[in-house]
Amino acid sequence: MPTENTTDLVIIGLGYVGLPLAQGAVHAGLKVVGLDVDPSAVDGLNAKKSHIDDLSDADIAEMVDKGFRATTDPSVLATADTVVICVPTPLSDSGGPDLSAVNSATKAVADHLHEGMLVVLESTTYPGTTDEVVRPVLEAGGMVAGKDFNLAFSPERIDPGNEKFGLKNTPKVVGGLTPACTERVVQFYSRIVDTVVRARGVREAEMAKLLENTYRHINIALVNEMAKFCQELGVDIWDVIRCASTKPFGFQPFYPGPGVGGHCIPIDPNYLSYKVKTLGYPFRFVELAQEINASMPGYVVRRTQDLLNEKGKALRGSKVLLLGVTYKPDIHDQRESPAQPLAKHLLNFGAEVLYHDPYVPTWQVNGERLQCVPDLDAALESADVTILLQPHSSYDLAAITKQARLLFDTKGKVDAEESASIAKL
Repeated sequence: MPTENTTDLVIIGLGYVGLPLAQGAVHAGLKVVGLDVDPSAVDGLNAKKSHIDDLSDADIAEMVDKGFRATTDPSVLATADTVVICVPTPLSDSGGPDLSAVNSATKAVADHLHEGMLVVLESTTYPGTTDEVVRPVLEAGGMVAGKDFNLAFSPERIDPGNEKFGLKNTPKVVGGLTPACTERVVQFYSRIVDTVVRARGVREAEMAKLLENTYRHINIALVNEMAKFCQELGVDIWDVIRCASTKPFGFQPFYPGPGVGGHCIPIDPNYLSYKVKTLGYPFRFVELAQEINASMPGYVVRRTQDLLNEKGKALRGSKVLLLGVTYKPDIHDQRESPAQPLAKHLLNFGAEVLYHDPYVPTWQVNGERLQCVPDLDAALESADVTILLQPHSSYDLAAITKQARLLFDTKGKVDAEESASIAKL
C-alpha cells in the first residue's frame, strides 16, 4: 500500500510523451518524478525550462512548484507506486525495431520492482513486446506479473502542436496482462484523462496504436501516388480532394506532401511489418506505402529540376530556398522530417541549398551546419526556386507568392492558380 514516502508516479523518458503525462498527473494531484538519461534535459526541467513544443517554461515552472522534479537516478523507482515507460522506439540501422531504450528502462524498473507496483509501457512497439520482452525481465527476480505486480500497455496518442486534442481529452486505450492488471491501469489513468478505453489485453492495445498509424501511412501513400499521376494528367489533386471531401460519409481526406515525418508515421508501421514477417510472409500494404512515401523527397527534387529546366536553368548551381524544415507546421520538432532527405538529394544534384524556418535557427545536412537565412525577403528574391515544405502560420504566403522568383508549393497552401512562377505538387 502507498505510504507518505511513496511516489505516486515515476515516468521514464521526459520527451514529447512523458512530459505531457507528467503535467497531467501533477494537475491531478499526483506526486510525480521524471527519470531520464539526459542530464541536460533533467537540469533544464529542474530549472523550470521546457525542451518540447507543447509545454512552455511557465508550464514546467508550475509543475515544479507543485512538487514535480526530474532526475537521472533510477533509485527513485524504489518508492514508485506506478511506473510509466515513455522512451523512444526508433528503427535500427537494418530497419527493424530498436528496443534498446525499452530494455534499458525495463531493467532499471526490475532492479527496483516491488510488490503491488503498476508498470505501464507507453512506447510504441509491435504486439507481444509487453508480454515477451518486458515481462520476462521484470519477472527475473522471482515476482510474477498479474500476481505480485501489475503490468499493462497503453499506447501514447500525443500529437505535438495539436491545440484541440491533448492528453486529457484524447481517449486513453489500456490493456493489462490480466483482468486485474487492466482494472488497476484503468484506475490510474482515470485520474488523469477524461475517457479510458479497455482493450481485451496488452496485445490488442499494442496493435491498436499500430493500426491507427498504419491507416494514416497507407492513405497518405495513396494520395501521394495519386498526386504524381494527377500532375501527369493535368489534374489538380488539391481540388480533387476538396471536392471528394464534401461527401458526408465514407470518405476522410488525406493530403500529399514532400514526404512523411514525425515520431509515428515513418516508424510505427515498420514495427507491424517486422512482426508480420516473423510469421513468414510480408505485409505488402505497409511495404508499398513505405516505398511510395519514401520516394516523395526525390520526386519533389525531380519536379524542381523540371521547373528550373522550363526556365532554362539547371538544378546544378541553382540556389534553392527551403521554407520550413520541421516535420509539421508551427513546432520545433524535426524528427524524420522529409526536409532532410530532400536537401540531401538537392546537394547531390549540385544545388546550393538555403533554408528558412522560424523554429530552427541552425540545421545540419550531410554533416554541414546551415544557418537560417537572416533576411527572408532577400532570400526569396535571390533564390532561383523556393520550395514550401511547411506552411508555418508566421509565413505570409500571399507575400511569399509575390516575392519568390519561382515557387513550388508542396502543401497546397498557396491561394493562386499555377502560372509560370507558381507550381503545386
